[in-house]
Amino acid sequence: MSGPSARILAGLVLGLVAGALLAGSAAAPVVAGVAKPVGGLWLDSLTMTVVPLVFSLLVTGVMRAAEQAAGGRLAARALGWFAVLLLVAASVGAAATALLLQLAPLPAAAAALPAAVSGPGPAVPAASDWLGSIVPTNPVRAAAESAMVPLVVFALLFGLAANGIEPGPRAALVQVFTGVAQTMLRIVGWVLWVAPLGVFALAIGVGLVLGGGAAGVLAHYVAVIVGAALASIALAYVAAALLGRISPLAFARAALPAQVIAVSTQSSLASLPAMVAAAPALRVRDEAAGVVLPLAVSLFRATTAAANVAVATNLAAVHGVALGPATLGLGAVVAATVSVAAVGLPAQVSFFAVIAPVCLAMGVPVTLLPLLLAIETVPDIFRTLGNVTADLAVLRIAGARHPGRDRRTRPSPEV
Repeated sequence: MSGPSARILAGLVLGLVAGALLAGSAAAPVVAGVAKPVGGLWLDSLTMTVVPLVFSLLVTGVMRAAEQAAGGRLAARALGWFAVLLLVAASVGAAATALLLQLAPLPAAAAALPAAVSGPGPAVPAASDWLGSIVPTNPVRAAAESAMVPLVVFALLFGLAANGIEPGPRAALVQVFTGVAQTMLRIVGWVLWVAPLGVFALAIGVGLVLGGGAAGVLAHYVAVIVGAALASIALAYVAAALLGRISPLAFARAALPAQVIAVSTQSSLASLPAMVAAAPALRVRDEAAGVVLPLAVSLFRATTAAANVAVATNLAAVHGVALGPATLGLGAVVAATVSVAAVGLPAQVSFFAVIAPVCLAMGVPVTLLPLLLAIETVPDIFRTLGNVTADLAVLRIAGARHPGRDRRTRPSPEV
């Protein structure tokens, strides 16, 4: 566990323990009166960066993806599969979480959790008019109200349109939005520097209300998110078998070395050499792997999208927010889209930057996200494992030698 993650986890544990020890004492109201505004101020400082950061990262990410798609048929085919599989993975994450919550309901202590870290949830359009809310009539107003769905749509359209303008203005826009993103990341870095104190203050409130029950609620959360990630990993195997026409056993053998590195390093980038080395076993040409895999590591985070919508769905259950099919669908689309914005972000930054928009789109308060950030180490292992597995699956799907795609080489029978 890295230094910042360890300090944030320490803040969580100390806050929960301190709150549990003080629960019911005469000092509890005084401590709560101090800890609650301190934690709220820290959370607001983190939340204020979400809209400009996500918008800037989405615009530059879409421009970069569109430019790469124009560079060749293989890149365009890979990007098409990225889009399809991201949406499917996010939908699977939402469905798997809903099923897991039915099979293993939240602990009873979870009902008191929203009161411990209070905060209003964003307004979400009714199911009858959610389609009309997708396109913003006023993007500035959408940003001011943190209306993430229309804002994400506007960012996608803006990025696609900007990629087609003249090179000079296009480069200027990239510089502007890159500068905005870097500025927001600098502010986030300052906020995260005091994260142990902010998480400590928020955790005290949770400990005062839940006592020892907080540990059970957090353990349940970890189990649900890991379950959603495993469902996404299973999807990668199914996609490789059905769409890539390779046996699950052959795919599993080829993927294993990269998966081992992914689990040990929690880094898709560190797993890239092993993924490239797996290309012959997947019957993919080295030159195809050289195109698809760098794109996948940069833009394709299928299990991250699945886990992020799972976090929002789990928090909705905690806060008692009812989620209909339309809202779950919106959450899946936003989760798939904003996963592109996590390119190169530190884990602590990307956790909040890409999950908060999903929560806001689904009408779920984000007040508990800092506490979940402190216990993200275990789910992050499965996020990375799933992302690497999905990268190899899409490599096989988009880059495999099929009759009609590559007549120079006869296709070998699959194992």
